[in-house]
Amino acid sequence: MHNGFCINLTHSTDDHDRATVALVVANAAMASGKDTMVFLSSEGARLAAKGTAETIHEEGFQPMADLLKNFIQAGGKIWVCSPCYKKRSYTEEHLIEGATIVGGAKLVEFLSNDAASVSY
Repeated sequence: MHNGFCINLTHSTDDHDRATVALVVANAAMASGKDTMVFLSSEGARLAAKGTAETIHEEGFQPMADLLKNFIQAGGKIWVCSPCYKKRSYTEEHLIEGATIVGGAKLVEFLSNDAASVSY
């Protein structure tokens, strides 16, 4: 059985609360030993662009930049929806270290291995 856990994040600068809670849960999943992947789609794709995480700090939580950095350093995967990223006029040169641009097939493959999933 796969030990996968997927967090589909569709928000970033448009909803700091949802984006932050998603990364708090992602870090908790990593700490629990789950093979954790955050899929950034829709507005969430903006988090994969350099400098965006630094603009988000929801009261009562760690800054987004720290949550994202801790998640990646712990071995968490950041996958970015390719069309969502391109739609927002980002290119590979904007991509933060540790993030990977992927197509929908990659997400389907991950989820098809009995991974649990939540969305924010």
